[in-house]
Parts: sequence; C-alpha cells; structure tokens
Amino acid sequence: MSANTSSDNKKQKKRASHLKNIFSYEQYWAECYGIAQYLPHSYDEMLDLGWDSCDVILVSGDAYVDHPSFGMALIGRLLESQGFRVGIIDQPDWQSCEPFKILGRPNLFFGVTAGNMDSMINRYTADRKLRHDDAYTPDDIGGKRPDRAVIVYTQRCKEAWSDVPVVIGGIEASLRRIAHYDYWSDKVRRSVLFDSKADLLVFGNGERQITEIAHRLSRGEAIENLDNIRGTAYMVKHQQKGWMEIDSSRVDRPGKVDAVVSPYKMMTQDVCSKPGSEAQSDSDSPQEIAIPIRQIIKSLDRNHSVIRLPSYEKVINDQVLYAHASRVLHLETNPGNARALVQRHGGNDVWLNPPPFPLTTEELDELFELPYTRLPHLDYQKAKMPAYEMIRFSINIMRGCFGGCTFCSITEHEGRVIQNRSEDSIIREIEEIRDNVPEFKGYISDLGGPTANMWRLACDDKEIESVCRRLSCVYPRICSHMNTDHGPLTHLYQRARKLPGIKKIFVASGLRYDLAVRSPEYVKELVTHHVGGYLKIAPEHTEEGTLSKMMKPDIDSYYEFKQMFEQFSKEAGKEQYLIPYFIAAHPGTTIEEMVNLALWLKENNFRLDQVQNFYPSPMATATAMYHSERNPLKKLSYKSEKVFTAKGEKIRRLHKALLRYHDPKNWPIIREMLRELGRSDLIGDGDKQLVPAEEKHKTSPRHPVNRPKVQKKFQNKKRTQK
Repeated sequence: MSANTSSDNKKQKKRASHLKNIFSYEQYWAECYGIAQYLPHSYDEMLDLGWDSCDVILVSGDAYVDHPSFGMALIGRLLESQGFRVGIIDQPDWQSCEPFKILGRPNLFFGVTAGNMDSMINRYTADRKLRHDDAYTPDDIGGKRPDRAVIVYTQRCKEAWSDVPVVIGGIEASLRRIAHYDYWSDKVRRSVLFDSKADLLVFGNGERQITEIAHRLSRGEAIENLDNIRGTAYMVKHQQKGWMEIDSSRVDRPGKVDAVVSPYKMMTQDVCSKPGSEAQSDSDSPQEIAIPIRQIIKSLDRNHSVIRLPSYEKVINDQVLYAHASRVLHLETNPGNARALVQRHGGNDVWLNPPPFPLTTEELDELFELPYTRLPHLDYQKAKMPAYEMIRFSINIMRGCFGGCTFCSITEHEGRVIQNRSEDSIIREIEEIRDNVPEFKGYISDLGGPTANMWRLACDDKEIESVCRRLSCVYPRICSHMNTDHGPLTHLYQRARKLPGIKKIFVASGLRYDLAVRSPEYVKELVTHHVGGYLKIAPEHTEEGTLSKMMKPDIDSYYEFKQMFEQFSKEAGKEQYLIPYFIAAHPGTTIEEMVNLALWLKENNFRLDQVQNFYPSPMATATAMYHSERNPLKKLSYKSEKVFTAKGEKIRRLHKALLRYHDPKNWPIIREMLRELGRSDLIGDGDKQLVPAEEKHKTSPRHPVNRPKVQKKFQNKKRTQK
C-alpha cells in the first residue's frame, strides 16, 4: 500500500468516525437459519430453508442474479447478513396482485425497485420507440416489466397486503424523488413517492438506509416514525417542528441576496484552490456578500435547515421555476453540507432528508464479499441473460463520480465522493472468480465502475470537501485540490495481472481521459497491458458551446490523450484504436455545431457505426435544460438566455444523421439541411465537403456500391480511424 493510500484511509476513517458501521448492528434473531444458497423466490424454496415466513420481500423488475452488480442481490445479501429472512419476487406478472403473494406476508416490509435500470429507459429508445429486448431478462425477452414499474409494483404490494409498509428504492425511485420532467409523456410528473403511495423512498446507494429501516421496524417502530434517516424521502401534511425553512419557491428577485442562506451559493475554482479565500457566488448581482469558506458550514445549523422548492403545481406550468428547482436540488447533493428539501404536492409535502454518507472502504469490502453465488438463479441457468453475460467476469472497484456531466445521473444517485474498495478485496474477488465461477478462461472483462480511473481519487482537503458546492471537480478545469495520482490504480493493475491463472485483465469502463493524462505512467500501463485492441472514450462533442452545456473538457484533452495512446501503443508494438462516443441533439447544440462535428469526424476518418441521440433521463441537469430551454448551470431569471434545444423527430433525426454523414441513407436529409443553412459549399466530392452532390452520388467512388470490397471489410471491422 502506498503512502498516499494509507493517508487517504486515515482521512476517510476520521471523517466516518461518527457513522455507524452498517455491519455493526446486533443481528436479528432469525440469523440462526444461516445463509441461503439462493434467496428464495418461491414458497417451496422458503419452506426448504425451514422458514415459515419472510421478514423482508424484495420485488424487482430484473430477473434474480445473485451477483453484487444486481441491486436486489446486493441489498438482499446485506439484509441476510443482518439476520433477516429475505425473499425475492423477480419480474412478477403485474396484471393482478396474486404473484405478489407467492411468499406470503412479509413480517417487516416490501422493498420495491424497478431494477438496475429505469423501467422507461429499459423499455423505450431515445426516439420513444418500444424495445423488443431486455438485457436483464432471460433470453433477452422484452415486456417482462411494466412502464413505471415502481408505481405499478407498489400498488400491487398494497393490494396484496394493505397493512405492510412498502419502501421503494433503486435508480428509478431515486431519480424521480421530486417533481420531474418525464420525456415519454412530455410533461412534468409528480414525485414517484406521491404517485406510488409508498411509505418511504430510499434514494442514492441504499445500504445505510435499508439497514436502519429494517432494524428499527424489527424493534417495533412504526414506519411513519422513520423520518430522520438520511437518504430517505416521505410525505408529510405539515411543516416539521424544529426546522428553519429557507424559501426558494420563487426565482430570486433582483437586489441584495443573503449570501449565507442563498441556495445559489456555490464556490468557484479559486475558492477551492485557496482554503483561506472567500466564497464567491455565481450570481450576476454585484451586491452579494462574500463569506469566508470555512464559515459557510458554521453560519447556519444546516442539520435543521430545510429549503422549500417551488411546488409541483408551480413547476408544471413554469419552465423557469422548474429549472430553478433542478438547480437548487443539484447544489444540495454533497452529504457534508446538503440541507433537507421540501416540495409541495397539493395538500402534502414531499420531504427529502439530506443524502446518505458514503460507505467506508471497510464497509464496501464486506458488502462485496458477502456469499454471492455470482450466478443467475438455478431456474434461469440455461437461458442467456445479456446483462449477466457482460458482467459475470468483471469487477466493480468503486462507486460514484465527481465528473458532473449534465446528461448523466450517476452523481445524483451514487454521489460525488468516490467510494473505494481496498486493493486486497479486489484481488480476493478476482481469485473467487478464477476458482469458482463456471466457464472462466482466465480473462477478466473489466476492472472498473462508473468510470475506469477514479479509484482512490479524492479531494486532498476533507474540510473543504465537506463544504464544497461545485457540481464538478473537473470542470471547467480540474480542481487544484483534486488528487489525480493514478499510482495506486497502476499498482492494482500490475498486481492483478500477475495472479496465477489470469491471462489478461481488460479495462472496459469509460475512461476519464482528462484525468488520465495527468499520470502518463498509468496511460502506459493501460495501453500496454489492458486494452483489447479498442478503448472506449467519450469526447461527446467537439464544439465549446455544446461542451459547456455538458460540463465536458474541451477537445484539446482528447488530442493530448490520443497522442499518448498512439505513442504507447507503438512502443508496445500493438495496433490499437480509440473508439470515441458522441451525443447528438444535446441541449445547447445548434445545427451549425453538429455540422462542425460531422466535418471533424470526416477530417479524422471516423465512420461511426452506433450513435446516440440525447436521452432526457429523470433528474439530469441536461434534462432540465431540455425541458425548460434555460441553463440551470447559471443563475436563473425570467430574462435568462434561452438554450437552443433540438426537439421533435425531424431535427433529432437530422442531428443523428450528421454523426453518420457517410451513410448514403442520410445524404438527402443532410443535403436539404445544408442548402437551407446556406452551406451548399459542403455538398460535393471534395475532401472538405460533407456529402456528395445528388446527381453524382450514384457514381461516386465513396458510394458503398463502388467502394472496393477490401475497404468495405476494413471499415466494418475497424469503425474508426486508420
């Protein structure tokens, strides 16, 4: 273990000293039944274990795979380790409540999740077309879960056993915890807590919350009294006693703003870089008062302050207020300083406690080393399940992301503080796969997580980290307090690939290349030993206007990484390629910027195969941008600059077509657009032109019919630059 790693562990332990370890609770009496090979998902399996009932029943839209990458297995095994008897109802027929009775009445509560994905994203494409497959279902069969599964499953649980509490969680519930724009219905929907009528909502990683909920209910506490658990939300009729309410239900009026209580207070890069400096507001008002950074957390009793968001009834009709609510929520996501939030829905309030504190390394290690079989339930073993096939030989080494990309919701769900497993725990899991997982041939498919290379990266000043309100630690530039040393990760790779029986370890998670270039020795290790011919990276775009709305680094970072990648590939004697990913139709992207991106792709000989239109997922900042056509990254008013947003099938199809400028099917729509744009100069067969002229394209050597077969084969195989 390096000195840096040891120091990080000491800081983490100090920060977490006031937290109760999730494995330190006194076990429930039912622990005498021991460990189940699989958590039962039928009544006969439950009887075979000697149980007369389940204490907790988990309902999920995914098929049951007993692997820590599947939420139901992870939460189920955690509760089992606490002594509770846990049953699984996976992918039940939701047409009636009868399938929800197969394990009988749970003694404590139902835990409901849509699965590892939001059910709407799982079932529909970015063009709102129905998918006919489902990677989390045996044999990839679609239609095994309902739309808005959390709502439907909760209603069926209530029908089956009306007196049993229902706790909802997972990605779908987490990202729909307040009034949110719903892309599929093109309207703002109420909190999923309100629509489902669940008793409690768990948001973020749910281990701390679900452990406390289970133990308190087992001690006889009523579900309505569990109102003080971080990372939970619930419905209330009246203002909670003992709380100071900060009214942010309207966009701030011009003039002097109290900088202490303003939900807009956010530190700039300079503040993070200078611990003794003053916090600056991102407000346009010169009248705001600057407050020393270390006084921010002390100036209010944040543990008893709650911010009132604009009500559901307001945000459904006011796009600026919707963007404002989104902005305030995102600024209250740091567990170190986040305040409670409340939002009115009719005659009730949705109350959101502050986010949960991250798990320590010791807790995460123990969680991932619970006795998973790492296999689908025996009922499914003959069926192929794409999601399982993808991760069966992979290792999750961390959680969270401090990138803050506006189109992604990882930060809002898993948090900005990276939760790391220890190197020894990761090595033990590799050995577990090697020795016990069927069909293992010596290849680890991925060593990563939400990102490939944020393991052990963190703020070097925990006091500053606890009060920081930046939405990203790496945009517009990497914070000077961010430790970017990839040395521990490089050592992990080296140790792992030297294990007996391990032939190769791949890194398949998305790489944050603006961080990687800070550690050339890491890039060399990665390129030399852990790339299987192709490496995925995500510039997402080339134009600064779009990148600023995404909170992504400029294209120069890509060029810097590309130079390193090619240099180290050459030194290793390997022919390897970068696979870049781009997003079309992102909010703030004009058609001119998409044309520039297409020209860049052509200039760099990229012929993209699979491309993606922006998908407005719930709670993402970019989704608020899409709906409101305002930029919630800046202070909002009714005079705020409007953000161009590609809405409607035609313009979204055009944006996507420009990413595949080389496909003859897209040439007519691109030619029409270029003429309307006054850019007919880009039509023709020249190197600087985008698509061939209409009257010439059938005889053009660029047309697939006339392209040499060798070139066709090469393009299909490489899908990237020469």
